[in-house]
Amino acid sequence: MKVLSVHDLKPEDCLWFTFNGAFDPQAALKSELEPFFDALEEYADGWMPDVVNGKRQRKYARAAIWKALEERRDGDSTAMGLYRTEWPALDSRLKLWLPPRTPELDIIIKVKPLSFFVEAERCRQFIEMVRAWASRYPVSHAKAHSTDDTQFTDSPNFGRDDETRRRDGFDKVYEVFWLNVFGPKLVDTVGRERMLSTPAHRVDELPNGSVLLVTWPTAADFASKEARLAQARAHAHLRPDLDFDTVLRTLHERSAMLAPVEPRFHPDLAPLLSRVVDRAASHVRQRRIAELNAWQPPEPEEWRPADSALPPDVDNLERALEQYSLYAEHLVALLHTEVPSVFDATPESLTDADFYFWREEFPKSRLREAIDEHAVPAIGAYLGEVLVRNLGGTWIPRQKLDEAQVLVGNRVWFPFLRARHYMRSCQSLLDFSLTQLYRVAERHRRCSSK
Repeated sequence: MKVLSVHDLKPEDCLWFTFNGAFDPQAALKSELEPFFDALEEYADGWMPDVVNGKRQRKYARAAIWKALEERRDGDSTAMGLYRTEWPALDSRLKLWLPPRTPELDIIIKVKPLSFFVEAERCRQFIEMVRAWASRYPVSHAKAHSTDDTQFTDSPNFGRDDETRRRDGFDKVYEVFWLNVFGPKLVDTVGRERMLSTPAHRVDELPNGSVLLVTWPTAADFASKEARLAQARAHAHLRPDLDFDTVLRTLHERSAMLAPVEPRFHPDLAPLLSRVVDRAASHVRQRRIAELNAWQPPEPEEWRPADSALPPDVDNLERALEQYSLYAEHLVALLHTEVPSVFDATPESLTDADFYFWREEFPKSRLREAIDEHAVPAIGAYLGEVLVRNLGGTWIPRQKLDEAQVLVGNRVWFPFLRARHYMRSCQSLLDFSLTQLYRVAERHRRCSSK
């Protein structure tokens, strides 16, 4: 069975749920967990797991669950994964802490995409499942919210930094999420009457003293103005020491960082930059698009007018060309597994190579000596070969590689010099991309032939 990982789908938001509850260590483990799986099977509308992962994968069934927990037991803990083989993707982990440790039932669920939870009824089913779990397994705090938006929580505006979080845990309401379960201790800290009077879509007092609070009917539109207003009202109500306008402004700023941005990349580099953006975490994707929309690559400087070309100064032209060809073959040997298009020596293969070097952070992940001695000659020669094969260019060999040129139309280009600039840093891979030099050379060739 091949599970559909959240990492298999394009970068986009997930619903992220975390739950840390207690259970009776005196009771049989199977009987303690039966209510958990009863609620999961009743309410997991459209995202029900079909794979149980212990030491190996099995089709979802109660027997598979007990087997997975048994084979993964390691002293005072055991765990298993729950996944799906079809869309939407599910990445879920159930971990149990067992005596002599304090018994705990930890649940993490990610369902991707978040847009799966755009329907109010599906969200209601999810809420009912959490209500059943929180009523059965006492919890200090639980939440369900956008994964992307959660990356921006713990704001200093709310007195919540990393040091405070590590020291105090969830000792007061630092943040209000789409769905929240506040344990009895936290309810008492806030005040039960105040907690139950919170302006929200749903506020349920549970039999064990916990309170379930849902700010808005649906999870997927958490960033809308109306949902943010409801979130701010609930938070300011539970934390009267906070300024409502500050809370609301912070939430709107987070929404703005996640708002869709239309790509308007430099046309020469749009295919490359689209792939760069696809590698960005979804919570920074829109910001990255905006940055790359504003960024303009510098015009290539590695050229001269054809009438100023450096004359060849090598003793044997044929041998020099053979050496350039050998250098280019070194690049093919290096990249052919990850970038099979390098066999074709096309403009598209340059974009594929650009993306590979950028993805690998090549200038800082390899030794500088190896880059200068091996990578730069290989990249420069390959770029030159693409100019020759696709634009009718002609090599003008020189003893110094950085001075070697390719004549295309009314300009000569310095591919080895471009490669040296290209490999300076990870940012240089974009500033001095192979793709851009080729596209500029292509345009000038068209103009010179008119």
